[in-house]
Amino acid sequence: MFTGIIEGLGTIAGIRSSGQGKRLTVEADFSLDQTKIGDSISVSGACLTAVKIDGKRFEVDVSPETLQITTFGQAKVGERLNIERALRLSDRIDGHLVSGHIDGMGIVKERETLSNAIILTIGVDESLTQYMITKGSVAIDGISLTINTRESDSFSVSVIPYTAQLTTIGFKNKGDRVNIETDMIGKYVERFISGRPGRSKENRSKQGSIDHAYLVKTGFIG
Repeated sequence: MFTGIIEGLGTIAGIRSSGQGKRLTVEADFSLDQTKIGDSISVSGACLTAVKIDGKRFEVDVSPETLQITTFGQAKVGERLNIERALRLSDRIDGHLVSGHIDGMGIVKERETLSNAIILTIGVDESLTQYMITKGSVAIDGISLTINTRESDSFSVSVIPYTAQLTTIGFKNKGDRVNIETDMIGKYVERFISGRPGRSKENRSKQGSIDHAYLVKTGFIG
């Protein structure tokens, strides 16, 4: 589990094939003290497991599925990455709960400057925007950001100078691909409302269920 608050940047120092997957060697810009083999590390938003650690360098295996749904399918040596080590229960949660399980990729459609902020518009599939709300949270390349606006196939975020300077989001331009993880709470709410598997409609009716009509009736939504 992560927070979306990036610790620092890293660089891909090596890529080699591992069956149908890949093994990446990443060199962090900061010390990896207290990090051990088997630890989870968010690498540009994807939760990966450290299989080797040598000073500031660590190696991770990337599965074929991860290569397919993330930007790692086109990864190159020298590419800069966002790095966050796993959340400790004693830490403050300054961003939002991020699992590191990427839902899909987005493409930067627009980049503009507004006062001291960078406004990015990200194009995504509608299967992702259904879990987004205005002023809700989203993780872009592992960075916890707030959604400014949301359309059926895109959303926008405002990036402050501090975030732009310390993460890869600052040098993303139109056409660049990014990893997207939507807020996990929305997924659980949808699953809860849709009902548990293994129950017939008759049983759900008898036992009661939560659906859109129920939420309207009880005043949770308008």
